[in-house]
Amino acid sequence: MHHRSSGSHRPASGRVQSHATASTATVGVLEVAGLAAAHHLDLSAHCAPAVSAHAFCAVRRLRHLEYFHDHVRVERLLLDGTLSPDGGALRPDPGRPGLGLEVKWPDAERYRVYGRQTA
Repeated sequence: MHHRSSGSHRPASGRVQSHATASTATVGVLEVAGLAAAHHLDLSAHCAPAVSAHAFCAVRRLRHLEYFHDHVRVERLLLDGTLSPDGGALRPDPGRPGLGLEVKWPDAERYRVYGRQTA
């Protein structure tokens, strides 16, 4: 998080970015948030706003959550419980457990990719 070319401890960047759908999911987001906070850096949420919103509610130094319309389109296509911006903010429903999302299995079925068939 720091560069040392001048011998100083200035941040190389004013923020850090984390991805809630990466392999470490929510736990990884919280670990990165802790590291960023220890270095007095903000954290930005990268991609998948419906999935990211819940995890990033626990981030004290959240700068912003990216809202890519292509990600939102896929989330709405495949998930129930997606969020719509209200006044520029996403507000998770505290009455929905976990990430607040449910897979629309019948809608997702048409996109299923099966393993390679051998003769």
